[in-house]
Amino acid sequence: MNRSTRRTVLVAGAANLVVAATKLVAGLISGSSAMLAEAAHSLADTLNQVFLLTSLRQSNRPPDRDHPFGYGQERYFWSLLAAFGIFVAGAGFSVFEGILAMLKPHGHESPLVAYIVLAVSLVAEGISFARAVHQMRGEAADQGREVMDHVRRSPDTTVKAALFEDTAAVIGLVLAAGGLVLTQLTGSSMWDGAASVAVGVLLIVVAYRLGRDSRDMLIGHAADPDEQRLIAEEINRTEGVDDVAELLTMRLGPDHLLIAARASFADDITADRVEEMAEDIDRRVGERLSVKPHVFIDPTRRRPPAQRPGFGSDERVYGHSCSDEDGRATHGDGPGTTLGRRA
Repeated sequence: MNRSTRRTVLVAGAANLVVAATKLVAGLISGSSAMLAEAAHSLADTLNQVFLLTSLRQSNRPPDRDHPFGYGQERYFWSLLAAFGIFVAGAGFSVFEGILAMLKPHGHESPLVAYIVLAVSLVAEGISFARAVHQMRGEAADQGREVMDHVRRSPDTTVKAALFEDTAAVIGLVLAAGGLVLTQLTGSSMWDGAASVAVGVLLIVVAYRLGRDSRDMLIGHAADPDEQRLIAEEINRTEGVDDVAELLTMRLGPDHLLIAARASFADDITADRVEEMAEDIDRRVGERLSVKPHVFIDPTRRRPPAQRPGFGSDERVYGHSCSDEDGRATHGDGPGTTLGRRA
């Protein structure tokens, strides 16, 4: 996945760099505020591709003493910076330039140059957009999901950022072209300024969505409900497990998932057997979810059937403390020592 994502980011970066230069020249020649706003947009996108490439390199570093689970969450930090860059460098300049154009109308020179650049830019951005969509479709097919559902649920904010930026770029080009056409038809630069503001608003929406997704992942986002049910199923169908009393999950990056489960076992289960079961669960979850799981199992006392919440009943426990037979809250130092393994 990292190789495919890197290719998508490189294609987007190359397209943005070429398009930014041509838009800037065209904007200066034609005097179009919308074209200058689009140039700022493409420059911001180019900088963001640098952030995203950095995130790929940093997140692939192996685990060490200070970061025993690796650096997968670096992806979310750099994606958050990319969202900030879109908001400040892209949206901020676009809105400012648009308002300035509406307050101080000006004439346009050589609009033909702007139209040619828009056409060339649309081809370049279209290629980058097609690449991002192709990757998303492939990932969605692997997960058995619809494309839009996968975009919403995917934990890979790097490829999301590339897709969002390319989508905004294509829409922004259409808006800029519309502003130029209306300006030529009416003779008023108000339309050009309005198109520039519209591009800025579009970038604000993209920055907000990407920033929100990155923030959610940085503060510790659980696996989605379908994935949690799958994990619970794999633990429950393990020989020797009576039920799962509690399941906690947290993403450690697009390709890593922390899984901590409190489960009750048969009375004759041994510590060595629990270790083997954790390894088996780790392997099976990794095969079904296509992530690298880090599984920890905490054995608890067996409960009477009426007191077992489990995952086969309507009382599903996702991330809440359980109680032992005396009604006391049990945590990691409750009955039994935390056993298991980290992959």
